[in-house]
Amino acid sequence: MSDTVSPANRAEIEGIVTKLESAWNAGDGPAFGEPFASDADFVTIRAEHFRGREAIANGHSAIFRTIYAGSSNRLTVDSLRLLRPGVALVHVTAVLDVPSGPLAGRHTALFSAVLTQGSSGWEIASFHNTLAPPARS
Repeated sequence: MSDTVSPANRAEIEGIVTKLESAWNAGDGPAFGEPFASDADFVTIRAEHFRGREAIANGHSAIFRTIYAGSSNRLTVDSLRLLRPGVALVHVTAVLDVPSGPLAGRHTALFSAVLTQGSSGWEIASFHNTLAPPARS
């Protein structure tokens, strides 16, 4: 099987990444949760495990009001491939700028997401986020 993603599927999956970025930058937890499957798994950079779209949306609503208030995130798709028809793996670099508070500064992370394609399009089934180590001087 070829792991090549069709242009239409690539555009839809990259559109989901763009939606995540836009929702983050708007501080909109429900919009952030929207591209996730109702039973999705989400592992944070702190190894917290959220299950389900609602829990993912609520968790993001909370961090958008607190530790990441006013932050901006820039997401860049690094790789995208099909694992099998209707199942895709995407790796994305995230560059997060936090203006104030205990996590102020720039943070880089890499997330991997597994997406599945159903009758209504692609959705995120699993998301795992890993914080990059600080740059050495």
